[in-house]
Amino acid sequence: MFSPGLPSKSIFSSHPALRRSISSVDSPNSHADENTKPTFCERLVKSSGPLEPYFRLIRLHNPTGCWLLFWPFGWSIALAALPADLPDIKSLIMFGSMAFIMRGAGCTINDMWDKEIDRNVARTKDRPLAKDEMTRFDALVFLGGQLGVGCLILLQYNFYTVLLSASSLGLAVSYPLMKKLIPWPQVILGMAMNFGTLLGSPAVHGFSDWSVCLPLYLGGICWTVVYDTIYAFQDLADDKKLGLKSTAIVFSENPRLWLSGFAASMISLFSLCGFMNAQTWPYYVSLLVISAHLAKQICYLNTSNVRECAQKFVSNQRIGLILFLGIVFGNLLKPKSEDNNLKSSSSQEIVTGK
Repeated sequence: MFSPGLPSKSIFSSHPALRRSISSVDSPNSHADENTKPTFCERLVKSSGPLEPYFRLIRLHNPTGCWLLFWPFGWSIALAALPADLPDIKSLIMFGSMAFIMRGAGCTINDMWDKEIDRNVARTKDRPLAKDEMTRFDALVFLGGQLGVGCLILLQYNFYTVLLSASSLGLAVSYPLMKKLIPWPQVILGMAMNFGTLLGSPAVHGFSDWSVCLPLYLGGICWTVVYDTIYAFQDLADDKKLGLKSTAIVFSENPRLWLSGFAASMISLFSLCGFMNAQTWPYYVSLLVISAHLAKQICYLNTSNVRECAQKFVSNQRIGLILFLGIVFGNLLKPKSEDNNLKSSSSQEIVTGK
């Protein structure tokens, strides 16, 4: 939720913003290449007047993090669909909104914790709290509003879904602190970013299918360790100087070996998830494509090139899309159950509490 993303026009774009100076990546106003046009999100933030610091605080100009948080929600909702059916559109919209709100809340929490640290890191020194464009109290009030909107969305679902989702808040709050305490903070980040994998089945059916959602959750954590370690290599020198901890430091002696291990674990766990969900061949084709994507990322990774690390980080939102499409098309090829309509009706009663 809470790794800041980079600017992106869409998940299909070639990410022109990556041609800019990586040192100004958190600012929507800096463009090293005059021929590079600002994205829609950057223009929106720049023209927002007194709201600009708040929009920058939630990284509205950098939507990659929203996609990385949304896809685990999307996967779980798609996996919860009945055989031969499409995912529940209402839940996709609701949890898409939740991903946007909670990603912003996570960024707010992160910057409240890291205000002094951000001032000493080239990539983050222009964040609103670090530049004293707002106070911690301003951010706290804003955070309360974000969490309130998130609660309103959650209250559309059954009590079990609300309770399960609320239990993830501790992960969001503790992640910034973990960067000071443990050498593997990306694991905590992965637990927070992928909590949506546990919510699809409760939201759609009112119960958890742990045989499906648990391997999906663990695989998602491995995925986050891969992409956020690559992201963290941008700040490697600053993190060492400031005494912060990250898997980029732990893996720095042999990053390809470590990242390959987590990527292989991710694919294995996603394969187990597909098997337990009786997925069909499109799902496994998507895993092959994802494997090739990860292999290319890791094989050609240059950890000393911050721009390349940023580009590889951004490309991971495509992995989320590929798996989502694999689940959807795989599900459509399943034989339709005779009692699909009965199950669908029962699920709606559970979700709405009627």
